[in-house]
Amino acid sequence: MEPEAIVARLWDGRDTRLEPLGGGITNRNFKVSVGDETFVLRIGGKDTELLGIDRRAEHAASGIAADLGLAPEVVGFVEPEGYLVTRFVEGEVGRVDVEQVGRALARLHAGPAFPARFDSFRVVEVYRATALARGVAVPAAYERAKEVADAIERRRAGVAPRPCHNDLLNANFIAERSRFWIVDWEYAGMGDPFFDLGNFAVNHELDEDGERRLLGAYGSDDAGALTLMRFMSDFREAMWGVVQQAISELDFDFAEYADRHFERLARTAEDPRFREALRG
Repeated sequence: MEPEAIVARLWDGRDTRLEPLGGGITNRNFKVSVGDETFVLRIGGKDTELLGIDRRAEHAASGIAADLGLAPEVVGFVEPEGYLVTRFVEGEVGRVDVEQVGRALARLHAGPAFPARFDSFRVVEVYRATALARGVAVPAAYERAKEVADAIERRRAGVAPRPCHNDLLNANFIAERSRFWIVDWEYAGMGDPFFDLGNFAVNHELDEDGERRLLGAYGSDDAGALTLMRFMSDFREAMWGVVQQAISELDFDFAEYADRHFERLARTAEDPRFREALRG
């Protein structure tokens, strides 16, 4: 359905102005001005359930995160399509403060449970099966990465699942004066909290000092767990790029995206800190 038709359903008879928002390679996002209020209409991409996305779970997680002061207010949910409407927030996309993020993640992980489950070890397996079922070749790098992932899973066995965002890309942060917002909760679910920490660290290319500052603000000194989950973050991202080749209609080089993340996880696996963490 076209965004104009959705806007007409939501704000029937009211004067509205619609403009596309940049960013994102899964969904389409639009800024909607209604009188003196502004909102974001998020239209999910085609077949995103094959990426493990449950739009009702996203809606619930977005609301919980908003109540925690971490995400913009949720103001609507379009059914049956599962489109999300949130309050538009002004700010600078991608500007982050590491300590601020660490404290925010501690609050998130101690917060109310999310309805969905996110297990990075199973996600890569599901993405592989989905890609193969749709005729997309899985890179040879998968097998070696899976061996390492299995070893990481053994090291992380027994970790209590916590509510996590699981997609802490730079574009999912909006800085507004002295505070910031985290957006895009479509992969949010109960999972290993160190996936969030590793995901943020690798996506923001934190060095050892940056990791120490992140962990200090979070309230942990488990640098080994963070290092291991940096690998899993890139493995998930690489396989996300593989499965997107089968389902996405966007003009984007997902094969190059997958290759880039396979290359980075290989570099991580060669890091002495990673090898030490894996040995325990």
